[in-house]
Amino acid sequence: MHTRTGSTIPFLLTILLVAGCAESEAAREDAASDSAEAQAAATGSVPQGREVDRRIFDEKMELARTERLDTLPIGAIIVRLGESFLGTKYTPGTLEAEGPEHLVINLEELDCVTYVENVLALARIVRARQPTWEAYVRELERIRYRGGELNGYPSRLHYFSEWISDNERLGLVRNVTRDIGGVPLAERIDFMTTHRESYRQLADSATFEAIRDIETRLSGQERWYIPESSLAAAMPRIQNGDLIGATSSIEGLDIAHTGIAVVREDGVYLMHAPLVGEDVQMSETTLDQRIARIEGQDGIMVARPL
Repeated sequence: MHTRTGSTIPFLLTILLVAGCAESEAAREDAASDSAEAQAAATGSVPQGREVDRRIFDEKMELARTERLDTLPIGAIIVRLGESFLGTKYTPGTLEAEGPEHLVINLEELDCVTYVENVLALARIVRARQPTWEAYVRELERIRYRGGELNGYPSRLHYFSEWISDNERLGLVRNVTRDIGGVPLAERIDFMTTHRESYRQLADSATFEAIRDIETRLSGQERWYIPESSLAAAMPRIQNGDLIGATSSIEGLDIAHTGIAVVREDGVYLMHAPLVGEDVQMSETTLDQRIARIEGQDGIMVARPL
């Protein structure tokens, strides 16, 4: 799949496709830690995490304490914590660890979705004034898995449109897409099962059928998006810290990329972890301009943190 200069490969291809995604050196070195996390997940205990992740977590909480971020609106906290990750290495497939599904914690390397998830989790515990490792781990699981509970590979929110709707049900975000100019989106979701060979977990027939049932359910649900042609009019209604999902024109795929909205005087920019930039960065152009020039992205969905 080829995209224009400055574009990103759709996030499911960079997060979930095992084929073609080389395991990072850091992931190999941390195999023992991953095993420990898997064991912790199986026993219901809180994963202790790698030393590097605990250090980064402590740095973020110290930043929050020093700058009194807990006194700010959640959107402002998200933007400030998101800024603190600028320059962090982009690594695809960070959730595809060996062994059974478990809560992967990796603050050292991020992809577009884990960037959004981690910033939201950190911002929520800061706003709630519960800046502990245990609170962060619980919040990350709640955000990443359907109904807030890890229960095997199918419980992970693989499709970002469902990520939005599930987190809305939990009261963590509000889907404002329709309110700010969205129109109905009636397209089937089936990318994972139609690319079964790219997901090692789908070799298991029960897991494959579970994912296919999820896709069927999602395909029948009402979804809204703001098409590329309407983005300019919608930009003034986007707020600082809104979570953005760039919709995909690829058959069967709902969202191609994700990031955080940053409102400036000259427009809305996207703070994100793109493949082409190799690290977390701020977009060079405004969000509407960026979508217009990227092949494979044709609009956005917007989730507002609560």
